[in-house]
Amino acid sequence: MRTTHLLSQLEVLEAESIQIIREIVAEFERPVLLFSGGKDSVVLLRLVEKAFRPAPIPCPIMHVDTGHNFPEVLAFRDRRVAELGVRLVVASVQESIDQGRVAEETGRRASRNRLQTTTLLDAIESHRFDAAFGGARRDEEKARAKERVVSFRDEFGQWDPKNQRPELWNLFNTRIHPAEHVRVFPLSNWTELDVWEYIRRDGLEIPSIYFAHPRTVFERDGMLLDDNPYAHRDDDEPAFEATVRYRTVGDASCTGAVMSSAATLAEVIEEIQLTRVSERGQTRADDRGEAAMEDRKKEGYF
Repeated sequence: MRTTHLLSQLEVLEAESIQIIREIVAEFERPVLLFSGGKDSVVLLRLVEKAFRPAPIPCPIMHVDTGHNFPEVLAFRDRRVAELGVRLVVASVQESIDQGRVAEETGRRASRNRLQTTTLLDAIESHRFDAAFGGARRDEEKARAKERVVSFRDEFGQWDPKNQRPELWNLFNTRIHPAEHVRVFPLSNWTELDVWEYIRRDGLEIPSIYFAHPRTVFERDGMLLDDNPYAHRDDDEPAFEATVRYRTVGDASCTGAVMSSAATLAEVIEEIQLTRVSERGQTRADDRGEAAMEDRKKEGYF
């Protein structure tokens, strides 16, 4: 008797992502997995595990550390890396500042987010990485919607949105010259809801700040920022206690929280189903400019 098994949407997305991961690892000599400790990184890490098990993960993990991270996320990163027994490369923005490679921003809206570009490119050059896996998705932000799955970067680490390689039928051009590299986005076709559904299906652990918790915050430009020394709260920005959660993980100086009572995966998913604003559009101050993300990506940002 013939039986037909119809794949679910998550199974289709998972299979596509694993195929991309395996092809890139086969084609490139020194791939690296960018890992922030956020939900998309968590899903990408699981997909890399599945792509090669029972063999170990065949590439190191790299975190670009601004020095202004949420402590819950750093603790989660270190625990996961120890559990997997993989090599962790920490590219430090503070070291870039100390070496004079970048200048620390000052003022009310100072952030180290843009400084990550130089730190990232220096680390890629220093370790001679030729392919960097990232967890970006097309539904996050309009500049990321322009990205190919395998996105070419020139010898200066820069991206030209008007000069990209075709990817018909998921056929990828992986040819590069010395000093060039590619960024690879296996989650390109996933949505935020897909990511959360996958986390629930596979029972993945994520940092606690993704769930509702009490936190001291203040409001700036319609966003709720954590009251920490990096956010430079002024006297006209009173702090208050609120029950919040984070939809995305980033530099603590510019990543906002949202009012929420969603304390479980089911509640978070229900909340995401009702929202009509992307996580970066709602909670990332560094993306508020008209072409902020695209300009940074052209310079070599994630």
